[in-house]
Amino acid sequence: MDRRDLLTIGEVARRSGLAPSALRYYEDRALITSTRTAGDRRRYQRAVLRRVAVIRAAQRVGLSLDDIGAAFADVPAEAAPTRAQWARMSARWRPVIDQRIADLEKVRDELDGCIGCGCLSLQHCRLYNPDDVLADEGAGSRRLFPADSDPQP
Repeated sequence: MDRRDLLTIGEVARRSGLAPSALRYYEDRALITSTRTAGDRRRYQRAVLRRVAVIRAAQRVGLSLDDIGAAFADVPAEAAPTRAQWARMSARWRPVIDQRIADLEKVRDELDGCIGCGCLSLQHCRLYNPDDVLADEGAGSRRLFPADSDPQP
């Protein structure tokens, strides 16, 4: 490999828009990889820029680093996903993202009704839980998201 194909952590940070500390964290999580120079300086293959772009896009839609790491499991650490690998990753993420979109739309629609009612005291709010009567049904918002609709990565 030509040395010109290797990027410093500063170059990757500048080109990706991430702080060097974020790149080191991604490396600690085995999401990206680097080689070391004789002086123990990190050097990244150019493919890391594409991997970082995938990571950032996945995080932006709410996927966890664990989800992202699992999706990268069949992609060599020093490579960007191929077209086929990306198709598998996106197919795996699509149901999770679709569920998140549905959840966000539901919250938006329910909050519009609640915000629009003008009750301010929450006495007429369909989401209100007087005396915590829903506590026995489990954690979280039981009326908006029944337990069987919790998104699973």
